[in-house]
Amino acid sequence: MKIARQVVFGAAIALAAFGPASAQDWPTRSVTVVVPIPAGVASDIIARVVFEQVGKQVGQTFVIENRPGAGGTIGANMVAKAAPDGHSILVYGSIAAANALYARLPYDTVADFTPVVPFGETPLVVVTAAGRYNTLAELIAAAKAKPGELNYSTVGIGSAAHFGAVRLAVSAEITAQHIPFKGPEWLVDTIAGRVDFSVPPVTTVIGSIRDGKLKALAVGAAKRAASLPDVPTLIEAGLKADAIYPFYTGAYLPAMTPRAIVDKLHDEVVNALALPSVQERLAKIGVEKLPMTVAEFDRFFKDDVAANLELVKAANIPRQ
Repeated sequence: MKIARQVVFGAAIALAAFGPASAQDWPTRSVTVVVPIPAGVASDIIARVVFEQVGKQVGQTFVIENRPGAGGTIGANMVAKAAPDGHSILVYGSIAAANALYARLPYDTVADFTPVVPFGETPLVVVTAAGRYNTLAELIAAAKAKPGELNYSTVGIGSAAHFGAVRLAVSAEITAQHIPFKGPEWLVDTIAGRVDFSVPPVTTVIGSIRDGKLKALAVGAAKRAASLPDVPTLIEAGLKADAIYPFYTGAYLPAMTPRAIVDKLHDEVVNALALPSVQERLAKIGVEKLPMTVAEFDRFFKDDVAANLELVKAANIPRQ
């Protein structure tokens, strides 16, 4: 019993080291922001825009460290195992999808992270080569006429484009072949018509849509995207709400990070997101606002983890 009391007391001292005083001073040095995907894609761009401003607000440097690999789980594991002092932050857009796809992870997606704040939602958009299909109804009709013959491109298994297309297919009751790419060829082949359709984040294709190289058939969101006001939502195009795959980018800290630090990071990010200059930069790449408190984001995140597991099961996607 005496040993048990000593262990508990020791743990209390350890937690006290990261207590209110530490939170008040946070950050005390440069902060590493781990983005588990290559530079230049949606979550990476968002992280750089937001933390550039947060760094100015708190007077410290936020270093963006891209650690791609294994569906983002390598970078996520770095933060899961980092000291819970607020100096290692994970910015991830597919953490719930990775949890559903990989049966064995080196971390517990729910237990090892503290969801802090969403930066915003990047709606997915159903696109096809210009002149291929004029409406989503035409695409679905073609898929039903030739079950399993149409194909769709993604940047890889477990990506937002992959799960977005799967959710679309399940809702529309169609089947199509998944063509995963390792690089930008997914976009090249979609524009060229060698791939029938894709369901990527609007961030990655907004330029090609505006240039007329791609035709946007529907946006996967509850309301029309500000960046594509003339494109109907999946619901307006005739599908149910379950066709929508939410793709958002959020910030996560290691579990056991003191709540005061969690709250300060949340508030600094919210303050940065409220600035017109930041809003303008994010709007240009199709990021929609997704304001939430820490508690709201925690519930939203856990619900999304469960929804992704259900999607993998419903679509019979083999877990890796």
